[in-house]
Amino acid sequence: MAESVSAPSAGTESAIRRIQWFTIIWMGIEVAVAVLAAIRSNSVALAAFGGDSAIELLSAVVVLTRFGSPGRLTEEFASKITGGLLISLAIYIATASLYSLIAASSRPKPSYMGIGLLVAAALIMPWLGRRKRQLAIVANSSALHADAAQSSLCAYLSWIALAGLLVNAAGKLTWADPVAALGLLPIVFKEAKESFQRRSCQCP
Repeated sequence: MAESVSAPSAGTESAIRRIQWFTIIWMGIEVAVAVLAAIRSNSVALAAFGGDSAIELLSAVVVLTRFGSPGRLTEEFASKITGGLLISLAIYIATASLYSLIAASSRPKPSYMGIGLLVAAALIMPWLGRRKRQLAIVANSSALHADAAQSSLCAYLSWIALAGLLVNAAGKLTWADPVAALGLLPIVFKEAKESFQRRSCQCP
């Protein structure tokens, strides 16, 4: 079925492509640093953050494809992809966190590299989320709005993961790391549900 949503202007599409390319580059940095720090410190929170960054990267590619060749990827299908990526992240966080709490023999260690990454993400991701949300309203794009939600989610995750890493570093409380990761699950499920239900972006 053809979509009735009017096409965004060339200037808006150009701005969307620029913000998506910035997202892809920054997410690539986040994934690389988070995975390296997670391996070194056995940190579930950092691994979850890296997983979120990887999904955010894929989501940015989806939206870039949507606005690079709109005839090949519909708004509804793009929104379903981003929603499915969020569900995948939730499953990973739950599984990895519970394993760390119950069965893992190696406990999370302090990671100052990870703390530095999370501080940077806590500053960058809220701006990205706001900017994408503004462009989603102008373009009336549910896919971009869902992607903005993932950027905001990444900001929440950075603060939650940062709290877990700081508690672990300061108090040697290893359970704080996976508990911090589990604390993100309600937000992930909420955003995934909204992504699946969103067909056209009727943003306030």
